[in-house]
Amino acid sequence: MAHTPGLLDVPDSRSFTLRRVAQRLLGARHVVLTTHVNADGDGCGSQAAVAAWLEEQGVEATIVNPTEFPQTFRFLLHRQDVVAELGTPEGEAALEDADLFLVLDTSEPQRVGDLAPRLPPARTLVVDHHPAGREVVGDTAVQDPSAAATGEMVFDLITVSGDEVPTSAALGAYVALVSDTGSFRYSNTTPRAHAVAADLLGRGIDPEVVYRRLFATAPLRRLELLREALATLQFDEEVGLAWMMVTRETAERLNADGEDFDGLIEHARSIAGTEVALLFRETDDGKTKISFRSNGHADVNRLARKFGGGGHVKAAGALVDGPAARIAPPVIAAVHDALRR
Repeated sequence: MAHTPGLLDVPDSRSFTLRRVAQRLLGARHVVLTTHVNADGDGCGSQAAVAAWLEEQGVEATIVNPTEFPQTFRFLLHRQDVVAELGTPEGEAALEDADLFLVLDTSEPQRVGDLAPRLPPARTLVVDHHPAGREVVGDTAVQDPSAAATGEMVFDLITVSGDEVPTSAALGAYVALVSDTGSFRYSNTTPRAHAVAADLLGRGIDPEVVYRRLFATAPLRRLELLREALATLQFDEEVGLAWMMVTRETAERLNADGEDFDGLIEHARSIAGTEVALLFRETDDGKTKISFRSNGHADVNRLARKFGGGGHVKAAGALVDGPAARIAPPVIAAVHDALRR
């Protein structure tokens, strides 16, 4: 397929190691793919793309995530039973049978949750666009924060193998890019991201269908959740800090699931003058998930790491033991201090 000269050439910073990863994947018998807890569009899209590509090459692939594969992204899968949930007989059988593991969109043990001890280092590979943390799962990792999304690196992974991106894999890679660039609005959007998206669109993707599936279809409970979250909204004008809170009781009363929280923090982030937005969400197991978003120069990856999390400079998260009412004050204080400095 013809493309803009240069823009689709795989960057030198990742090409050599991606070739090693591609060789090991194509030489495997059964690859288990996983990503971080509470998988997002980049993680799920990247998994769907790699699974479809591997199976076209005759390599069995199974997706086993530390948390449930979101319904929102199931339309990306080339076959529905490529996903085996952790803890089910199918998931356990896949973990036992696999001769190779690929971790996408994260590299840190704490981000893969209960799967961390199940990933043998010598048989685990990583493809990720987040900055490297102190610990990395696996023995071969391709980490390049210059990539707009892990989906861009998956495109490169297939390219360096010598294969064309199959139609069955293009949709996942495209949604990965759309998701992590905020529909090509965020500062990580590059000319190359647009070029890769253009190549993928040329493989038969309907962008209007993608838009409807991702952004224009929502159950009523999602709007009810937004209403209740906005009722807790607070804003510190001095430093430009906005935050919201959703308790476990609220989520249970509305029967909200993890997907219903997607994009919720963007409403706090959109307030004029906001530098950092926070969302505190209580989980079913007595913990609080903290989402961090930055509009300016604040490095929320660094802030999230203070609480055991991580992510990007402008988007990060952490999971902390305890209720939101106890967790929120020290987090708000830390962010406030960072913004004042």
